[in-house]
Amino acid sequence: WRFESSGVRLTSKIAVRSGWDRLRYAVIFEVLLVAMLGVALSYLAERAASNTVALAALLSAKALLINMVYNYIYDRVDVHHGRIPTQRTWLGRAVHAIGFELILTMTSLPIMMWWLGLSFWQALLLDLGIMSAVVAYTFVFTLIYDRYFPVRQPDSSV
Repeated sequence: WRFESSGVRLTSKIAVRSGWDRLRYAVIFEVLLVAMLGVALSYLAERAASNTVALAALLSAKALLINMVYNYIYDRVDVHHGRIPTQRTWLGRAVHAIGFELILTMTSLPIMMWWLGLSFWQALLLDLGIMSAVVAYTFVFTLIYDRYFPVRQPDSSV
């Protein structure tokens, strides 16, 4: 691994996102999601918005950390297989989004059960609904982000 002067890391002659770019991605992703999730949880869980926005912020902070680690590892898997991470296929993007949401669900359920006073099954049903929406959001957000912030490859203009 080596760094170009642009701060983009090259791995096996494929450039991947820098740490700062990953941070920008994760922060934009989470800020938009907290706003949407806080309002949706308030409605779905029949709780005060101040309560659900605080929960959404906590879940967001946890997700931000997982996001950084997960995307770092997923990019390395792509590079290992000779794929450019920002040029994933539709299937690759779907696997990325679903895998991310499964990890978030496993770590979010205990928090939601405690915070909202829900049983395991109530929290699971609520989380499955949220997860379904977030999988679609992750897919669309990442596709748009990759188009607006492409990583230039060493041997191409993109």
